[in-house]
Amino acid sequence: MREIKSISITETVRDMCMNANVELEPDVRNALFEGSEKEESETGKQIFNQLKENLKIAQEERIPICQDTGMTVVFLRIGQDVHVTGGSIEDAVNEGIRQGYRDGYLRKSVVRDPVDRVNTGDNTPGIIHYEIVPGEEFTITIAPKGFGSENMSRLVMLKPADGIDGVKQVILDTVAAAGPNACPPMVIGVGIGGTFEKCAVLAKKALTRNLDIRSDIPWVRELENEMLEKINALGLGPGGLGGRVTALGLNIETYPTHIAGLPVAVNICCHVNRHMSVSI
Repeated sequence: MREIKSISITETVRDMCMNANVELEPDVRNALFEGSEKEESETGKQIFNQLKENLKIAQEERIPICQDTGMTVVFLRIGQDVHVTGGSIEDAVNEGIRQGYRDGYLRKSVVRDPVDRVNTGDNTPGIIHYEIVPGEEFTITIAPKGFGSENMSRLVMLKPADGIDGVKQVILDTVAAAGPNACPPMVIGVGIGGTFEKCAVLAKKALTRNLDIRSDIPWVRELENEMLEKINALGLGPGGLGGRVTALGLNIETYPTHIAGLPVAVNICCHVNRHMSVSI
């Protein structure tokens, strides 16, 4: 049995919150620079140059890439042979978020209730997803998610008869409806299957997958490539002002589902697709 102190979780999450908000992971950064090379629109090129300059300033001065530093989504992969001491896992994660947003001077955007709208003042609580796996692993993935793009996301309960064509239409319609509101160029996560709530989590998790890694399921891999091509053919372009590059990447995650269902969730993120994973 491996023991991990709760304070180690707190310290790790604190540092991750600060780092993820000022520096993109290499896969997203590379996709942005590659997108700037592909863009043919003069306006689009100017926007890409501004985005690259913004990244440079954020990294050098250690300030947020975007003023919306998001609601912190956390995925935990915990080995069943791990024992956490000194406090609860959930409290440790939320304390890490609190410290990270305080010490990193990050905007606190969480309200305590969806109706009375009083700010909690420390960006907690986070949204925490747990996955129990064999062994002694303890991996933390955080994804601070801004709501400009989150609000443009969509979940649809298709009928099985809608098939793959129905799935494709949901993805395209969601991106087209988002337009400039999702701050393109976008990164798109898609969840297919499971239940109402499962496909939404799949879509969120898809955003944390390295953009250089395609699905190992042949039909999913083909769909990822096809949808990225079709989305970029929409012509929305950087900033929604027209151009060749509307999306930097698209990842799809799937799960078994019921004979009567075909749930599809599309979770849109702007180019500031913040995610980071650390094993402790």
